[in-house]
Amino acid sequence: MYRALLFDLDGTLAETDSLHLPTWVDALEAYGVEVDEEFYRDRISGRSTGEIVRELLPDLTDEQGRSIGDAKEASFRERASELEPLPGLFDFVMQGRKQGMHIALVTNAPEENVEAILPALKLRDFFDVVVLADEVEAVKPHPAPYRAALNKTGVPAEEALAFEDSVSGITSSVAAGIPTVGIASSQAPATLLAAGAFTTAKDFTDPQLRDLLWSRSL
Repeated sequence: MYRALLFDLDGTLAETDSLHLPTWVDALEAYGVEVDEEFYRDRISGRSTGEIVRELLPDLTDEQGRSIGDAKEASFRERASELEPLPGLFDFVMQGRKQGMHIALVTNAPEENVEAILPALKLRDFFDVVVLADEVEAVKPHPAPYRAALNKTGVPAEEALAFEDSVSGITSSVAAGIPTVGIASSQAPATLLAAGAFTTAKDFTDPQLRDLLWSRSL
């Protein structure tokens, strides 16, 4: 049976691309990098801020890169109050709790973003385990974040279920041996399946997700 539910943050708990996209447009415009929806989806989604800046602006110093990333994330946090959880999330998590499952958050987002987003979504107390990028030796798509979550919960990979909306995140969770549901909030289901998800859902109202919990709890 499943004993732990492991959730990504951006795009999985809430649709955040509509806030991240314009903040990246603003952050990179002055450096001649044009960001549209396709560019965001292919080059930015699911990756850590530092990694994105280093790849797109390789000539900057580390200090300059951090300054750009910090400003971008601060702009995002100013808009975080606009966010709402994906449909069905609250009830789905509560069902997992009733079945005695660990509920974990595994994210590349900086701690300041987590502290802004969870209260906005009214999810501050939902997670008994939180794994942040700064706590592990490598970020997604490396499996380290999900391995850390498994260690913290004490649950083997085959008894955990991960939820991810990006190729980077799915690559991470699958490499850690965790069966993964692709949340198709920003990417096409076919893209998520190709990355390694065993199934996809638009949001947490999908009946198959509830069936997964019940079938593995019997």
